Amino acid sequence: MKDVFKNGDRKSHFFKVKPKDVAHFEQQAVHDVCATFTLARELEWATRLFVLEMLEDGEEGIGTHLNIQHLSPAILGETVEIEAVYVGIKEREIICEYVAKVEKRLIAKGTTGQKILQKEKLTKIFEQLSK
Repeated sequence: MKDVFKNGDRKSHFFKVKPKDVAHFEQQAVHDVCATFTLARELEWATRLFVLEMLEDGEEGIGTHLNIQHLSPAILGETVEIEAVYVGIKEREIICEYVAKVEKRLIAKGTTGQKILQKEKLTKIFEQLSK
């Protein structure tokens, strides 16, 4: 794992809320706003941008935690900006904080963790779990 970031480094990710991003349960849309599970995917991607630059050959990242305080809806068609902030590394786990906004309106905030492991180790773990 490459140690190339310092506490406070930032990365940004943008996404536009599309019809496929709203919550659907039992094949029916609940609201025309971004679902929390869609937001989770995009938040994890925003913080994974750090991981991608830290990986060495034969390594991969895997999520360890995702904390979301979903504070306000993002309406269909709005663009959400996620600003990820690198906090540091603890035992090969990359810790980030983030805020998600639509313009100046705070949509969500929280933390993520992603651990960097050897791909071979991950494959063995997955194989053991499939038995």
